[in-house]
Amino acid sequence: MSKESIISSESNGQIKEIIKLQKQARERKKTKKFVVEGIKMVQEAINFKKLDKMYVSESALEKTAQSIGKKIEEIPYEIVADNVFRQISDTVTPQGVLAVVNMPEYDIKDILSDDRKSWILLDDLRDPGNLGTIVRTSEGAGMSGVIMSRESVDLFNPKVVRSTMGAIFRVPFCYVQSLTGVIDEIKSAGYEVFATAMEGSEVYDCIDYTNGAAFIIGNEANGVSDEVFEKASKRIRIPMEGKLESLNAAVSAAIIMYEIARQKRG
Repeated sequence: MSKESIISSESNGQIKEIIKLQKQARERKKTKKFVVEGIKMVQEAINFKKLDKMYVSESALEKTAQSIGKKIEEIPYEIVADNVFRQISDTVTPQGVLAVVNMPEYDIKDILSDDRKSWILLDDLRDPGNLGTIVRTSEGAGMSGVIMSRESVDLFNPKVVRSTMGAIFRVPFCYVQSLTGVIDEIKSAGYEVFATAMEGSEVYDCIDYTNGAAFIIGNEANGVSDEVFEKASKRIRIPMEGKLESLNAAVSAAIIMYEIARQKRG
């Protein structure tokens, strides 16, 4: 793995584009590209044939070549001076390798027709760490996919991407203009849609999810919106001891997803 030219200036066009992709959701949406960092995420992008170009710091060159192996001969890459690489990295301690990759895309109809019939709906979720953790957990729990309102945080935000630990390439997802419309569609197909709430009428593990179901996690500050609540089949709650008012959104989602998975295993 060797190249004569090394990108040594922050004014290089490719470097400017990477910085824009890291910082601007608008740029990511326009180009349908985003940035992944670290050898594990870059390898995922290669395996799923989503890699557009890889960028490696001078000091990480040999280690990266060893990690990627023969595939390095088949992918486009650039070598970047260490000081410039630090400018394009979004992490505190860069591993010295990142890649610009093409966004995975899914159709809402395919997600709704998935045989597992287990969906998580996110109503204006705003925290990047929560979204990344939910996507990662949904893979582990075997969900059909993650369906998000348009106002939810950008899935390709660098913090979200890191939190998914590669699940961003494997979990079907979709942003929808109308979450209430999706709820109507799920209900019309014969499946119940549950909204999480402190005042929920039923405890989450007293519900039978084995025939298929969807559940809604709301905004971290305001919970599920009134219009979405009205569309839900039932409200469910996670019982808590002590004086807690609520659980973290990602924790709540994980508890319910794994209850669904547990029931299906049984």
